[in-house]
Amino acid sequence: MTNVNYIPIPSTRLQSDATFHRTERNFSRIRLDDPAVTVMTDLKQVSAVTIAAGAPIEAASARMKHRGVRLLLVVNDEENVIGLITSTDLHGAKPIQHIQTNGGAYRDILVQDIMTQHNMLEVICMEDIERSRVGNVVATLKQAGRAHALVVDRHDSENRQIIRGIISASQIARQLDMDIPTQETASTFAEIEALLASA
Repeated sequence: MTNVNYIPIPSTRLQSDATFHRTERNFSRIRLDDPAVTVMTDLKQVSAVTIAAGAPIEAASARMKHRGVRLLLVVNDEENVIGLITSTDLHGAKPIQHIQTNGGAYRDILVQDIMTQHNMLEVICMEDIERSRVGNVVATLKQAGRAHALVVDRHDSENRQIIRGIISASQIARQLDMDIPTQETASTFAEIEALLASA
């Protein structure tokens, strides 16, 4: 084996105003007859963003902002998903209702106080997504009146659900090249329907 004289790589000090790269998510344009997987965030390719149920909602808001997401999976100590929380939950009526019922201030509210519990969440099987179209996804979200849907695999020996992906009405709207002025589900689907009617 020949001796190779490796030269050290030049280095310098980190600047005080340095930042970091964030994952770029370039959403391609879609049509209603495109495969449904084109609008799913695949958790095998993009890390899920989670938070503990006992975290303050201000921490949840900061995490969403830093990670560029509008939904967090709420997990327990065993990393089982026990619910989810969205940006609409954080900035909508839920915090006000919680304060009116329980007293306190916004900073006192925890994720578990306003999250959607797991037993209230509907999920779609990955097998069904793989044989569906974007139009089927839009119809499903519209019927459920939700801005998000979870997609699950069943893989382990106990036949437990494993969350494989997340579908978002706002992402679908972006991929349809629309401006969404509000996060409310009804407005989102009204905008999507208006776009489709004019196509």
